[in-house]
Amino acid sequence: MEASLILLIIFALIFDFLNGVHDSSNIVATMISSRAIRPQIALLMTALANFVGPFIFGVAVATTIGNDIVAAEHINMMVLLAACFSAIFWNVLTWILGIPSSSSHAIIGGLIGAVVVKAGFKVLLIKGITKILIGLFASPVIGFVAGIIIANIVYLLSWKATPKINGVFKKLQVITSLGLALSHGTNDAQKTMGIITLGLVITGFQSTFHVPNWVVLACATAIAIGTALGGWQLIKTLGSKFYKIRPVHGFSSQITSAIVIIAASLLGSPVSTTQVVSSSIMGVGAAERMSKVRWGVAGEIMIAWVITIPATMLVGGLFYWLFQNALPALLALF
Repeated sequence: MEASLILLIIFALIFDFLNGVHDSSNIVATMISSRAIRPQIALLMTALANFVGPFIFGVAVATTIGNDIVAAEHINMMVLLAACFSAIFWNVLTWILGIPSSSSHAIIGGLIGAVVVKAGFKVLLIKGITKILIGLFASPVIGFVAGIIIANIVYLLSWKATPKINGVFKKLQVITSLGLALSHGTNDAQKTMGIITLGLVITGFQSTFHVPNWVVLACATAIAIGTALGGWQLIKTLGSKFYKIRPVHGFSSQITSAIVIIAASLLGSPVSTTQVVSSSIMGVGAAERMSKVRWGVAGEIMIAWVITIPATMLVGGLFYWLFQNALPALLALF
């Protein structure tokens, strides 16, 4: 196996691991904040569901990443490595800052930026990229609206209930969080599968784009380990900064997010779990009272969403230029 392919697999799995660390907050934040389950148990349970997800719901998203952004003949290992480095850089930066940014935006932005520096905008598959961008930017809107609808249905069905209903919602969150974790593992791990499989195709280890079982296993394992470790700063952001989350909010936002993400995964659309969960939390809060949501915090997160793709395009392009020009010159000195 070529050294460059081994490097790609290593750094792609590092990205996948960081994706799990970064996005664990999406799944467990509301469950922990509403005190439905202990944090360590929540993370371990979520990690297991993340691992299982890709084996249940297939790899349609990986195929989209591999086929719909740019044709394989315009991609080389430098492009894929630059995309991984760009996404890793962005995930670490936003993790340190405690900003729930999108790993999906980061890897797609990094890939586009590296390809553009290599071959120009003309090689991009505009139809496929448009489909991907529509999914990425429409999903949080859908999550927000669906959060309002589902929360109102839950409020309607439980409006005569006693305070004991909180105990029911806490128990139900165990089920809804598992559904959300399955959806996360299904959608997010597949982005890494797509990158690794592209590497296998362009190096000749595969003649066609299909995701091998060992790639599914490796990516599912990496994202599960990352999820088990948890991103506590991001958990705090999602779990408390929008508003004080009660069990009813946790239940409603989790079931909303799981439905949206699983539907997108089955359609092969790579969406941002971070965006969908954040917007569904806001939608659930807005259903109770618009003023309940701290819109200033929501605005800061939305700014991060908007700038992620252009920022990672620039970083991905820069990494590609460094790998293509500066790195060989440096190695020649030794």
